[in-house]
Amino acid sequence: MARRSLASRYLVDMFMDDDDDIDEEYEGLLLAQIEEKDLANKSSTRGHRGSVIGHHIVNRDPIEGHERLYHDYFANPPKYGARLFQKRFRMKQALFMRIHDVVVAHDTYFVQRRNVVGRLGLSSLQKVTAAFRMLAYGVPADYVDEYVQIGESTAIESLKRFVTTVVEVFGDEYLRSPNSDDLARLLTIGEQRGFPGMLGNIDCMHWTWKNCPTAWHGMFTGHIHKPTIILEAVASYDL
Repeated sequence: MARRSLASRYLVDMFMDDDDDIDEEYEGLLLAQIEEKDLANKSSTRGHRGSVIGHHIVNRDPIEGHERLYHDYFANPPKYGARLFQKRFRMKQALFMRIHDVVVAHDTYFVQRRNVVGRLGLSSLQKVTAAFRMLAYGVPADYVDEYVQIGESTAIESLKRFVTTVVEVFGDEYLRSPNSDDLARLLTIGEQRGFPGMLGNIDCMHWTWKNCPTAWHGMFTGHIHKPTIILEAVASYDL
């Protein structure tokens, strides 16, 4: 007989008594059926190359999400004005669009594409907005799902590619140490504002939060052993 696995041999023994008089042909047929079923189960899981088995699919509408985002902040005129845009994006719209255009031109990942069934996917505005909001507010990836209509894994991938692109494109100009010309200009600005000899300064203090909610005590308690809020005073100049 052909070599058989211990598992299939064990299953045959479970269904056979020692006193049963089963011929060799029937026993071989039973083993073959067990091994064939076992092989089919392994191939259906190990050879799977599609979506994750058991994964819950959320039927998002990226087109509706893009249209809402566009009409709220980027249309002419937008639903929300420049003041709200700067408050929620932590920058002016002109600066946002400058970074957006550079990122899209540098990495084709942000270009809107169609999927295998021809449906349009997420727009560049949705991907860049998700990355900006995670950076600006320090929120997790699934926090931006409801408004931007973007999945958690896509938001994380957008953030990684966005940061990489910004470093590659703007790193040489904006992520460098000040040179002699920059230092001279910063010292001049500081002197004009009443701070001679100062390039930049940061100071902070812990202010006791008397009315801190009980559920938040653990997040806002440090070496002071009481809930506190950190107040920072920063003096710096744009290069």
